[in-house]
Amino acid sequence: MEIIPPADDLNSFLNMLPLNIKAAIEKDTNGLYEVVLDLGRRPEARYLDKRAVYLSEQPLTEQDLLNATERVGQFSTDNRAGIERTLHRISAIRNRTGKIIGLTCRVGRAISGTINVIRDLVESNKSILFLGPPGVGKTTKLREMARVLSDEMGKRVIVIDTSNEIAGDGDVPHPAIGRARRMQVSQPEEQHNVMIEAVENHTPEVIIIDEIGTEKESAAARTIAERGVTLIGTAHGKGLENLLKNPTLVDLIGGIQTVTLGDDEARRRNSQKTVLERSNSPTFEVCVEILDRQTLAVHRNVAEAVDQLLRGWQIHPEIRRRDDQTGQFQVLQTPEPTQVAADGLAPFSTDWGNPQETHLKVYPYAVSKGLLERVVKTLQLPVEVVKSIDEADAILALRSYARAGAKIFSLAEARSVPVYVVKSNNMPQLQKALREALHLDGDIGAVDIEGDIDETEVALEEARQAITRVMDRLEPLELSPRRAYIRRLQHQLVERFNLSSRSIGDEPQRRLRILPPAGAQANLGYI
Repeated sequence: MEIIPPADDLNSFLNMLPLNIKAAIEKDTNGLYEVVLDLGRRPEARYLDKRAVYLSEQPLTEQDLLNATERVGQFSTDNRAGIERTLHRISAIRNRTGKIIGLTCRVGRAISGTINVIRDLVESNKSILFLGPPGVGKTTKLREMARVLSDEMGKRVIVIDTSNEIAGDGDVPHPAIGRARRMQVSQPEEQHNVMIEAVENHTPEVIIIDEIGTEKESAAARTIAERGVTLIGTAHGKGLENLLKNPTLVDLIGGIQTVTLGDDEARRRNSQKTVLERSNSPTFEVCVEILDRQTLAVHRNVAEAVDQLLRGWQIHPEIRRRDDQTGQFQVLQTPEPTQVAADGLAPFSTDWGNPQETHLKVYPYAVSKGLLERVVKTLQLPVEVVKSIDEADAILALRSYARAGAKIFSLAEARSVPVYVVKSNNMPQLQKALREALHLDGDIGAVDIEGDIDETEVALEEARQAITRVMDRLEPLELSPRRAYIRRLQHQLVERFNLSSRSIGDEPQRRLRILPPAGAQANLGYI
């Protein structure tokens, strides 16, 4: 069943084109995806079935491009424009002086039934992230989800429409988004601010955002999710594993941090003492990888999938395929049960509840509750993190909030509860504090567990920051001299982000040099 835009929408698109090109396209509009107009080249039509057809033997002239741009809306700073009251998108290519020398004219479609394959996920009230390369239908799905959520489910929905691609050009949104409201963005770099503004000013239940691509937008998405608003968004990427290697967007699925395991835990896992683990709860609870326009890979539990990937295990998402003729879908692959390691230890994300037998109840004071629970679960400690001081057997406090004379000490003394002070919110500090707390001698008071932060943790944090700078600046960067064992861990971390590194210099000044991606290396003469 071929579904094309309403005739008036397609006519608006065709009327923008030079007459000879319009006449050539009208011979075959079925599945038309986009028209490419480049100065001095023959115009080309591209179709959903991957066909590419030349529309004229004559190359485009400057006048052809000028006539086309005069019939569309104003181009924004991201070089995108639209045709008012339609869903079509026109993207410009400019020369060094800013003159338009090329246009990519994409046909916008409001297609009903594209979310039948994920209707159960949409109705689950969970935040959903869509991953996939450009042109696989991410925006089309967002458009229909906006309509279903607002019209059929009665939700208060706001669409953050940075390029007017979801709801069309002009001030009146296209009917394809139903009763959902649309907030436009004046400049693409302000998208994260509009996301926050939507939550603060317009009381949405659901926010829909296309193309999350910067660190600020990633942080804004986490803020929205933490405020109890359901978030539906898209990001460019081949899959969940590739997103883990993207330092800008990895926070969307929980982020990565380095954890130093205890001796017993390292032996149980048969791993090194320093490993990579998820640092937070994912912003998005569900992830849908769009493999092609009709086939999806569904990760129902992003936290569990990320934890398994970081442990080097294979993940088996649910594979769904939509029948283009009937609109129905079938499940081609069901997810396999959670893997269990050879020693019987399952991924800790699958059961983050309290241990069956709790020996110590700890109240975190200015300490990250999520991070503390993670240490407890990682080390399999007999500890329960509680929400009230009255329930606690011990208090774990952050030094900057627990200085001499702080109220927490008088509260602890009144309840005969010891206070353990940590220098900072990081895994090694919390691990040491909990181990100390589990071997108390009964004395009441503050036990200050400072200690030097493990050299490995410092070295890997230095490498993480350097990786981000290398990817941003496309320039090599050298790290501080380290021992061979720590350099090996730094090499492994660099490889996880698809970069390469070399050890340079002589001992004891031997150190890592992190190199930019292969293309940039060639330009700089490194390969």
